[in-house]
Amino acid sequence: MSTAANLQDQTALFRKSWSLYDAITAFNYMNHREIYGVVGDVIRKRSQEGPYSILDLGCGNARFLGECLRTFPPASYRGVDLSASALEDARFHLAGIPGVGLEERDLLAAVEDAVGTCDLIFSGFAVHHLDPADKQRLFLACARHLAPGGQFLMVDIVREDEQTREACVDAYLQMMRTGWTQIPPDQLDEACTHVAAYDRPETLATLGAMAAAAGLHATRLLARFGPHHVIQFAGSRGEGIAEDVR
Repeated sequence: MSTAANLQDQTALFRKSWSLYDAITAFNYMNHREIYGVVGDVIRKRSQEGPYSILDLGCGNARFLGECLRTFPPASYRGVDLSASALEDARFHLAGIPGVGLEERDLLAAVEDAVGTCDLIFSGFAVHHLDPADKQRLFLACARHLAPGGQFLMVDIVREDEQTREACVDAYLQMMRTGWTQIPPDQLDEACTHVAAYDRPETLATLGAMAAAAGLHATRLLARFGPHHVIQFAGSRGEGIAEDVR
């Protein structure tokens, strides 16, 4: 199966029902409030350095990132996602932010084909759907597309060292089934089926090694909330970002 077709399958659940995702975020089951507090701080610091551009890979409805960008507007924003309905919602959440462009496209193809450079690449809860080879392709493409001093900011599910993919997914499913009590049972079953089929989280050390192999110069864990991590990868001339991955 091609990468694009595989990603179409992976995002089918949320293309069909963004109300499910809205419910998950409304009850903060995936720590969006805390995560985007950290993301907002990164964007604030970058905005203080001057105008910046951002590429959002797998932008979804951009609700939470849009709040950050409204406070610290970029010079330009490009969001890509496979869900047309999510992109329509994103137009609402990004209204009034300058330089917004949205594209219905596979995130990996979008960054591999990107022309020029940008200052900040962001991806929220999307990279863990890629297989290891495509993750490495993503890091390589991000390293090429980042401007000097740029950074790739990733929010994602990360598994523990020595934890298998199967054990990580089983633990996540258990968390969903016991903790996501406000999700209707039929939707929760569908979400669990999605996670079991498509989630392929890596360890932090593996992500750091992939980033280094791609030419990104530092990996820093900014925050973690259970399995949900905020990770910063520095592009060229990124000496200001300290190496935190051991």
